[in-house]
Amino acid sequence: MIKNIVHIIIFTLLSVSLYGQTRVSAPKEEQQVTTRILFIFDCSNSMNARWQSDTRINVAKRILTNVIDSLEHTPNLELALRVFGHRSPVSPIDCKDTKLEIPFGKNNGRRIVNKIKGLVPKGGTPIAYSLEMAADDFPPCNNCRNIIILITDGIEECGGDPCAASEFLQRRGIALKPFIIGIGQDFSEAFGCVGKYFDASQESEFLTAFNVVISQALESTTAQVNLFDANGKPSETNVNMTFSDYYSNIVKHNYVHTINLRGFSDTITLDPLVTYRMTVHTIPPVVVDSIVLVPGKHNVISADIPQGQLRLLMSAGSTAAQARHTPCIIRKHGKPETIHVQNLNSTERYLVGTYDIEFLTVPRINLFNIRVDQSTITTVEIPSPGIAVIQKSVEGPGSLHVEDETGMRLIYNMNEKERIETLNLQPGRYRVVLRSKFLHRASATMERTFTIESGKTTTVKI
Repeated sequence: MIKNIVHIIIFTLLSVSLYGQTRVSAPKEEQQVTTRILFIFDCSNSMNARWQSDTRINVAKRILTNVIDSLEHTPNLELALRVFGHRSPVSPIDCKDTKLEIPFGKNNGRRIVNKIKGLVPKGGTPIAYSLEMAADDFPPCNNCRNIIILITDGIEECGGDPCAASEFLQRRGIALKPFIIGIGQDFSEAFGCVGKYFDASQESEFLTAFNVVISQALESTTAQVNLFDANGKPSETNVNMTFSDYYSNIVKHNYVHTINLRGFSDTITLDPLVTYRMTVHTIPPVVVDSIVLVPGKHNVISADIPQGQLRLLMSAGSTAAQARHTPCIIRKHGKPETIHVQNLNSTERYLVGTYDIEFLTVPRINLFNIRVDQSTITTVEIPSPGIAVIQKSVEGPGSLHVEDETGMRLIYNMNEKERIETLNLQPGRYRVVLRSKFLHRASATMERTFTIESGKTTTVKI
């Protein structure tokens, strides 16, 4: 009867999964992901205890073997078995009594079932050490989901830290957050930090818990991401969203957001076992941490990314080359960090807010507190440069300075070996200072002042 129930559930699950793939367009490589399930099975002495209709070990063996039989021919699925507490006596406790009995492989369900049937409970419960050893149970794979299902009737007996061991597995990207099925009594307080705990205090709850775990382990789920504007409407779109594992930082998916023909954010497929960090690649980026999905449900993820546009122009008279080679540093107002570099004569989207802009002209232009508003274009225009042709009568050290209301500022050190230098300069008043390299007297210093106008060439002889 149990075997028939499991078969029905697995068949239903696969049917739903296949149906979902006809509705949700997923990348080809994601459809070929291999799911690897490692069962960590408690075979400690306490499993000999009576549990309603039979001993705990017999009930656990019966249900686990039926589930594995049902999974045997599931596509893109590999299974493995690690056992603890089965090789050494209960006293004294052997805190290293754990072994990978059946490694991952295709169609090895019968080997796992035969191993389970022959297990005899003996020893203690080294859960933390078993989880630590499980790190080496998963061979390298670039396209695998690694899942651990721990079945136990007790808590850690060897002084280890199962929570730290689980965190290590997750942060290293070795395995997703484990499932734990607790047999005989409620261990939720002890295992809440280890993974997703399922209570099977009663025998009837064990099969139910196992079916839920297997369903969540095998299925994908759907979600939509609503990107809200400044008016609280999900109208923002056409921006890449990176979904990475919150614990390991491994990138899982990239989706360029779109709004479908019905005006709703498009549906995407995500792994419900992963706790995600979503980075919306706006300027600056928006990060949503600790996204936990509800398996089997359509999830809604939200982020506030109100955007406007910033257009940077060089006034008429400039050449395309002059604008193209003039980068502009964008910073949040009052902050020193560069958030973006935008070229002149271009338009970019930014989050609504105020920004400071540094134009890398000669001399540099700094504009502060530039406002970007929702769905509007803020245009900032600077003058086109003029050209200064500086003809030097001698070789030697020299410098170019700009003069303004603050005084005279150095903007360029001349090339001592060049007799002619051509510079693009912003409109303004300048002073060039020069001394022959053969005259070692400060009084031999020469200087000339000149004015630059947009689009005009000025020849300076000194």
